[in-house]
Amino acid sequence: MSLNLEQKQAVVAEIAAQLAKAQAVIVAENRGLSVEAVTSLRAKARKSGLYLRVLKNTLARRAIKGTPFEKLTDQMAGPLMYGIAQDPVAGAKVLSEFAKDNELFVIKGGAMANALMSTKDVKALATMPSREELLARLVGTMQAPIVKLVRTMNEVPGRFVRTLAAVLAAKEKPA
Repeated sequence: MSLNLEQKQAVVAEIAAQLAKAQAVIVAENRGLSVEAVTSLRAKARKSGLYLRVLKNTLARRAIKGTPFEKLTDQMAGPLMYGIAQDPVAGAKVLSEFAKDNELFVIKGGAMANALMSTKDVKALATMPSREELLARLVGTMQAPIVKLVRTMNEVPGRFVRTLAAVLAAKEKPA
Protein backbone atom coordinates (compact mmCIF):
# COMPACT_ATOMS: atom_id res chain seq x y z
CA MET A 1 0.00 0.00 0.00
CA SER A 2 1.44 3.31 -1.09
CA LEU A 3 1.58 6.31 1.20
CA ASN A 4 0.88 9.83 0.03
CA LEU A 5 3.30 12.68 0.74
CA GLU A 6 1.63 13.80 3.99
CA GLN A 7 1.59 10.27 5.37
CA LYS A 8 5.28 9.81 4.51
CA GLN A 9 6.13 13.09 6.22
CA ALA A 10 4.16 12.01 9.30
CA VAL A 11 6.04 8.69 9.44
CA VAL A 12 9.41 10.44 9.10
CA ALA A 13 8.44 12.93 11.82
CA GLU A 14 7.29 10.11 14.14
CA ILE A 15 10.53 8.17 13.65
CA ALA A 16 12.62 11.32 14.10
CA ALA A 17 10.81 11.99 17.41
CA GLN A 18 11.58 8.45 18.59
CA LEU A 19 15.22 8.83 17.52
CA ALA A 20 15.54 12.06 19.51
CA LYS A 21 14.96 10.10 22.76
CA ALA A 22 16.81 6.96 21.69
CA GLN A 23 20.12 5.59 22.92
CA ALA A 24 20.36 2.82 20.30
CA VAL A 25 18.88 1.67 17.01
CA ILE A 26 18.98 -2.02 16.12
CA VAL A 27 18.26 -3.23 12.60
CA ALA A 28 17.02 -6.76 11.84
CA GLU A 29 15.86 -8.55 8.73
CA ASN A 30 12.36 -9.92 9.17
CA ARG A 31 11.78 -11.78 5.92
CA GLY A 32 9.38 -14.73 6.24
CA LEU A 33 8.20 -14.23 9.82
CA SER A 34 4.67 -15.24 10.71
CA VAL A 35 2.15 -12.75 12.02
CA GLU A 36 1.99 -14.56 15.37
CA ALA A 37 5.77 -14.33 15.79
CA VAL A 38 5.86 -10.61 15.00
CA THR A 39 2.91 -9.98 17.34
CA SER A 40 4.68 -11.74 20.21
CA LEU A 41 7.87 -9.78 19.46
CA ARG A 42 5.95 -6.49 19.53
CA ALA A 43 4.38 -7.41 22.89
CA LYS A 44 7.80 -8.17 24.41
CA ALA A 45 9.22 -5.00 22.91
CA ARG A 46 6.44 -2.86 24.37
CA LYS A 47 7.12 -4.26 27.85
CA SER A 48 10.81 -3.39 27.64
CA GLY A 49 10.30 0.07 26.13
CA LEU A 50 11.58 -0.85 22.67
CA TYR A 51 9.88 0.91 19.74
CA LEU A 52 9.59 -1.47 16.77
CA ARG A 53 8.69 -0.40 13.28
CA VAL A 54 8.91 -1.88 9.80
CA LEU A 55 9.75 0.96 7.42
CA LYS A 56 10.72 1.62 3.88
CA ASN A 57 14.45 2.17 3.92
CA THR A 58 14.15 5.53 2.12
CA LEU A 59 11.87 6.85 4.88
CA ALA A 60 14.21 5.50 7.55
CA ARG A 61 17.20 7.17 5.87
CA ARG A 62 15.36 10.50 5.87
CA ALA A 63 14.46 10.14 9.54
CA ILE A 64 18.00 9.17 10.54
CA LYS A 65 19.66 11.94 8.55
CA GLY A 66 21.23 14.49 10.89
CA THR A 67 20.99 12.28 14.00
CA PRO A 68 23.82 10.49 15.86
CA PHE A 69 22.64 7.26 14.17
CA GLU A 70 23.43 8.47 10.64
CA LYS A 71 26.24 5.91 10.22
CA LEU A 72 23.54 3.22 10.10
CA THR A 73 22.48 4.15 6.55
CA ASP A 74 25.02 1.72 5.02
CA GLN A 75 23.24 -1.23 6.68
CA MET A 76 19.79 -0.29 5.40
CA ALA A 77 19.07 -2.80 2.65
CA GLY A 78 16.29 -5.35 2.34
CA PRO A 79 13.13 -5.82 4.41
CA LEU A 80 14.13 -4.43 7.77
CA MET A 81 12.58 -3.95 11.17
CA TYR A 82 13.94 -1.06 13.18
CA GLY A 83 14.17 -1.29 16.95
CA ILE A 84 14.60 2.10 18.58
CA ALA A 85 15.56 1.76 22.24
CA GLN A 86 15.95 4.21 25.10
CA ASP A 87 17.73 1.46 27.04
CA PRO A 88 20.20 -0.16 24.61
CA VAL A 89 20.71 -3.30 26.73
CA ALA A 90 16.98 -4.01 27.08
CA GLY A 91 16.40 -3.52 23.35
CA ALA A 92 19.31 -5.76 22.40
CA LYS A 93 18.13 -8.46 24.84
CA VAL A 94 14.60 -8.54 23.43
CA LEU A 95 15.75 -8.77 19.82
CA SER A 96 18.56 -11.27 20.53
CA GLU A 97 16.27 -13.60 22.46
CA PHE A 98 13.72 -13.43 19.66
CA ALA A 99 16.44 -14.12 17.07
CA LYS A 100 17.50 -17.25 19.02
CA ASP A 101 13.97 -18.63 18.80
CA ASN A 102 13.30 -17.61 15.18
CA GLU A 103 15.98 -18.36 12.61
CA LEU A 104 14.18 -16.16 10.03
CA PHE A 105 14.78 -13.08 12.20
CA VAL A 106 18.36 -11.98 11.58
CA ILE A 107 19.96 -9.06 13.40
CA LYS A 108 21.94 -7.05 10.87
CA GLY A 109 23.54 -4.54 13.20
CA GLY A 110 22.81 -1.32 14.94
CA ALA A 111 24.07 2.01 16.11
CA MET A 112 24.54 3.90 19.32
CA ALA A 113 25.31 7.61 19.45
CA ASN A 114 27.97 8.13 16.75
CA ALA A 115 29.04 4.46 16.88
CA LEU A 116 28.16 1.68 14.47
CA MET A 117 27.53 -1.81 15.91
CA SER A 118 27.94 -5.13 14.16
CA THR A 119 25.81 -8.19 14.83
CA LYS A 120 28.44 -9.38 17.34
CA ASP A 121 28.29 -6.04 19.14
CA VAL A 122 24.51 -6.22 19.46
CA LYS A 123 24.72 -9.75 20.86
CA ALA A 124 27.46 -8.68 23.29
CA LEU A 125 25.27 -5.78 24.38
CA ALA A 126 22.44 -8.26 25.02
CA THR A 127 24.60 -10.24 27.44
CA MET A 128 25.31 -7.21 29.63
CA PRO A 129 23.30 -6.76 32.82
CA SER A 130 20.34 -4.42 32.53
CA ARG A 131 20.22 -0.97 34.06
CA GLU A 132 18.04 -2.21 36.91
CA GLU A 133 20.47 -5.03 37.71
CA LEU A 134 23.41 -2.61 37.74
CA LEU A 135 21.54 -0.20 40.00
CA ALA A 136 20.67 -3.05 42.38
CA ARG A 137 24.33 -4.09 42.52
CA LEU A 138 25.38 -0.51 43.18
CA VAL A 139 22.88 -0.11 46.01
CA GLY A 140 23.98 -3.44 47.51
CA THR A 141 27.61 -2.39 47.34
CA MET A 142 26.89 0.97 48.92
CA GLN A 143 24.74 -0.63 51.62
CA ALA A 144 27.24 -3.31 52.67
CA PRO A 145 29.49 -1.14 54.90
CA ILE A 146 26.47 0.38 56.64
CA VAL A 147 24.95 -3.05 57.29
CA LYS A 148 28.26 -4.31 58.71
CA LEU A 149 28.52 -1.25 60.96
CA VAL A 150 25.00 -1.76 62.30
CA ARG A 151 25.67 -5.46 62.96
CA THR A 152 28.89 -4.61 64.78
CA MET A 153 27.20 -1.94 66.87
CA ASN A 154 24.38 -4.36 67.76
CA GLU A 155 26.89 -7.03 68.69
CA VAL A 156 28.44 -4.97 71.53
CA PRO A 157 25.25 -4.68 73.64
CA GLY A 158 24.27 -8.24 72.69
CA ARG A 159 27.60 -9.59 73.90
CA PHE A 160 27.27 -7.53 77.12
CA VAL A 161 23.80 -8.99 77.80
CA ARG A 162 25.05 -12.53 77.15
CA THR A 163 27.97 -11.96 79.51
CA LEU A 164 25.65 -10.70 82.26
CA ALA A 165 23.36 -13.68 81.73
CA ALA A 166 26.34 -16.04 82.02
CA VAL A 167 27.53 -14.32 85.22
CA LEU A 168 24.02 -14.50 86.68
CA ALA A 169 23.73 -18.17 85.73
CA ALA A 170 27.13 -18.86 87.32
CA LYS A 171 26.10 -17.15 90.58
CA GLU A 172 22.78 -19.00 90.77
CA LYS A 173 24.29 -22.43 90.11
CA PRO A 174 26.44 -22.80 93.29
CA ALA A 175 23.69 -21.42 95.50
